[in-house]
Amino acid sequence: MVISLHCLTCQISFSGDDDVHFSQESDTSHSPFEFVAGDLSLDFINTLGDRPTEHPIERLVTYADLVMWEEQGQAITSNLAHALLRLAKRTPHEAENHLADAIALREALNAIYDAVVAGRSAPASELALLNRFLQDAARNTELKSHHGAFHWEWRHPESSLQSVLWPIVRAAAELLSSEDLGFVRHCAASTCDWFFVDRTKNHRRRWCDMKVCGNRDKARRHYQRTRAPQKRLRAKKPGA
Repeated sequence: MVISLHCLTCQISFSGDDDVHFSQESDTSHSPFEFVAGDLSLDFINTLGDRPTEHPIERLVTYADLVMWEEQGQAITSNLAHALLRLAKRTPHEAENHLADAIALREALNAIYDAVVAGRSAPASELALLNRFLQDAARNTELKSHHGAFHWEWRHPESSLQSVLWPIVRAAAELLSSEDLGFVRHCAASTCDWFFVDRTKNHRRRWCDMKVCGNRDKARRHYQRTRAPQKRLRAKKPGA
């Protein structure tokens, strides 16, 4: 299996010692991140496109891609994204290691949700990996009070490159322990296999994105229906 590497349409430049600048430019060789699953942990799995094919598309090629994905998904603030990229610039080898951790977590989550959809028990090794990341996130979580209201807050996320994974594992833990778990689905498209949570009224959603996979499948079925009569006519001999 060959994995194609498609970075986000994002260019990152540095000026001075710590200044980081983002610019997003159109590039036909790249695909933007999509958030269609209804859950951050499922959207994270979906960063590997065309998974069932021989040439899946990897969209998390660099640590910067991971940070930009988190910011686009509103899992981290723009200020935190810039802080993490400054830290990654100072410790590039560590950033590469944390990207590898992220990919390992993504594939563990894929195996866990695959088991859920198929009605199997979650694989023990992948669940253990998820729990290790959860423990790290829990150690860096604290309860804060603001005007009488309480909320969870990450403890100094700007000082840890691993902090990009904390929102993902929390989202996974919440979904895996919720009633919505029973509505986790795979996209019905043969080349897609993306995950999503089916929160439609009748729970009959089939596609990750109707505009893409749904319309493509409709076009394919229409083509097959129109081709079948043509094949029968060609097979009919003259004068038969």
